[in-house]
Amino acid sequence: MKTTIEIQDVLLDRAKRYAKSVGKPFRAVVEEGLRRILSERALPGAYAMPDASVGDPEASDPLEALSWQDLRAEIYGGSHSQ
Repeated sequence: MKTTIEIQDVLLDRAKRYAKSVGKPFRAVVEEGLRRILSERALPGAYAMPDASVGDPEASDPLEALSWQDLRAEIYGGSHSQ
């Protein structure tokens, strides 16, 4: 597809010289540049979960020793029949 864009003269000259030095058509250099910038934008940075910890991380977990039934009772506030 053909299109027309306005590019600063200095940038255009640099891009044309680069294309010539690497033996590529100017069009290929422009396409490569667009692909690079679009792929960078498409990849979000790694998300780091904020630390929302409470309490002492070295303390033992009081719920760890509970059975599934006891844990369910703790969650639902008493015995829970099925």
